Amino acid sequence: MKSVTSPRPPIEFVTGPHPKVTIFLLHGLGSSGEAFLPLARSLDFTGVGDIRMVLPNAPIQAVSWAGGQYIPAWYDLRHSDFSRQEDETGLRNAMGYYESLIHREISRGIKAERIVIGGFSQGSALSLMTGIRFGHRLAGIFGMSGYLPLASASSTEQHDTNRTTPVFMAHGEKDDIVLPALAMTARDILQNVGHDVTWKTYPVGHTISDDELHDLSLWLKNVLA
Repeated sequence: MKSVTSPRPPIEFVTGPHPKVTIFLLHGLGSSGEAFLPLARSLDFTGVGDIRMVLPNAPIQAVSWAGGQYIPAWYDLRHSDFSRQEDETGLRNAMGYYESLIHREISRGIKAERIVIGGFSQGSALSLMTGIRFGHRLAGIFGMSGYLPLASASSTEQHDTNRTTPVFMAHGEKDDIVLPALAMTARDILQNVGHDVTWKTYPVGHTISDDELHDLSLWLKNVLA
């Protein structure tokens, strides 16, 4: 039985004294909320008002794809094709934790429809999976270099409240970790159930480009206008 540590508290910052919007940004495998802090601060929120950025930290656990190393991970990866042999228990536990953080923002006075969730790689995958199942309407869901876990269950588990929530998906054309085909499958599934998916690609590998951050900033300002 693989042990999983409890995640450290999220990193947070606000852009003003009275935040009315919360944006979640989840890191990828082996990273941390602290590592994504410079990226979060680089986003352009001009005209949106005061925002709280929440950067959660994944628990430490053994990851099969990484040779069993104990590293920060939202869930286990058991196959190089991440859509195979999925860690359903780990995914659902991570989703439960994510939902608890979203509910915490609602309890702090942020309306659900003023909350955007997203992330990079594993953080992207978990955001897409969680966002379409969440029981309160969200402002938007974004994913960078990710895919849709438990895709076959999406049609039956998707919550009607978020069936048309806007989605931003971006991917590197040269990504050899999360293959572009996985992301395109996720895009097609989400479009087919009614989401307005903004799809962007960039001539990079498994990373985040400056152009991508620019496009994400524009999309965020649009869904939060």
